[in-house]
Amino acid sequence: MPKFKNACGFILAGGSSSRMGADKALLELNGQPLLLRTARLLDPLVASVTVIGDPARYASLGLAVVPDDVPGLGPLGGVATALRISRMPWNLIVGCDLPYLTAEWLEFLIARARAANADALLPESERGLEPLCAIYHARCAPAISAALARGVRKVTDALAGLAVDTLPRHEWKAFDSSGCLFKNMNSHEDYAEARAHFEGKL
Repeated sequence: MPKFKNACGFILAGGSSSRMGADKALLELNGQPLLLRTARLLDPLVASVTVIGDPARYASLGLAVVPDDVPGLGPLGGVATALRISRMPWNLIVGCDLPYLTAEWLEFLIARARAANADALLPESERGLEPLCAIYHARCAPAISAALARGVRKVTDALAGLAVDTLPRHEWKAFDSSGCLFKNMNSHEDYAEARAHFEGKL
């Protein structure tokens, strides 16, 4: 039984991985594709886990995969698709390229969002807001769809007018012992660093 029965999990895997030169969601860490590792982190916590991406590309992983409603709209299009198909009020949405996520952190994030009186909860790091490791209530869906229709492509811009709560670093730093919690795996160097980390070479 999932920890949070009124939450769904979504993994955005619709990007081109142009900097990597290969599909980063399928790159292996400790013998399993990153996408599958992320799905297994989410699975005990939420009612369902769905990948937003190309069903044919990820068919071999045995995961539920739904294509973007409209390809080419970037992460915001993936968020809109996730909220459209969700059957739960709370939705954990993460990128497929975050190898340093932990179950403990995600559990804290979901619990914190459910206790907040907000439409969305976004962690805030030294880079700014982190909309691709965040919680969105289903009521965000109309505003995000309307923003897409206006040509908005930045996730945080699409949340204008919604009640957005932020999670400052002092609230989540205990879950970031490596200092890499929100570090994306975008390049060959990032992949080598992640492999070294998880194989105990760092």
